[in-house]
Amino acid sequence: MKPVWATYLRELRAYFFSPLAYVVLFFFLFVNGFIFYSLVSGLNDPRASGPPLQFFFRSTWLMLILLCTVLTMRLVSEELKTGSIEVLMTAPISEGQVIAGKFLAALTFYVFLWSPTLAYALIINAYEKVDWGPVGGGYLGLFLIGCLFLSIGIFASAMTRSQLVAAMMTAALLFLFLLLGIFEDIANGEMVKQALGYVNIWGHLDEFAKGIVDSRRLVFYASGTAFFLFLASRALEDKKWR
Repeated sequence: MKPVWATYLRELRAYFFSPLAYVVLFFFLFVNGFIFYSLVSGLNDPRASGPPLQFFFRSTWLMLILLCTVLTMRLVSEELKTGSIEVLMTAPISEGQVIAGKFLAALTFYVFLWSPTLAYALIINAYEKVDWGPVGGGYLGLFLIGCLFLSIGIFASAMTRSQLVAAMMTAALLFLFLLLGIFEDIANGEMVKQALGYVNIWGHLDEFAKGIVDSRRLVFYASGTAFFLFLASRALEDKKWR
């Protein structure tokens, strides 16, 4: 655990001591605040229905892609480019421990970015009663989807020395995951529909936003995150011997 903890603290300091991190934080809160304001303003329309926070969670897909891409694109590729990964790997630490520490640091900063949005629920609760079950489900969904997306981003970052290429790979893979939900609607076979429904992140966001927590979703995100982190560690191991 000590090597993982050391890597975690190193990457966490890099996040919080970087000016870029606060630019990301400002942009993230500005965009989410605008989305929330727009949703609440829409409630003035008498035809509007449904809790605004459900619509807020459903509208976060683009922010999830951008955020996870930015947070992970440099994690491994920068060290591969500068050669600092070679110094790191001479220490008594495995590739898996390096990836685990970097992932946990990215996840911590990811949670830090989302935590101020809890104020939206408190603001709404001051004017009308909030059902905290769907709110908790929505944030659980953001956490689980974030874990998967961050692991995909770290895998992409471990595949190349270029941050730009890593960002493009991450965005492409995440868009592909989201497109699977569209394919579910046009698929013909029942088995194909069920398979696509299992990985349909659009559908998962809707379920979590309604407070529905299906154990199959927990298994999907846990196994998917572990799978891509494993691929990242293998990619890093491959780079070490080149």
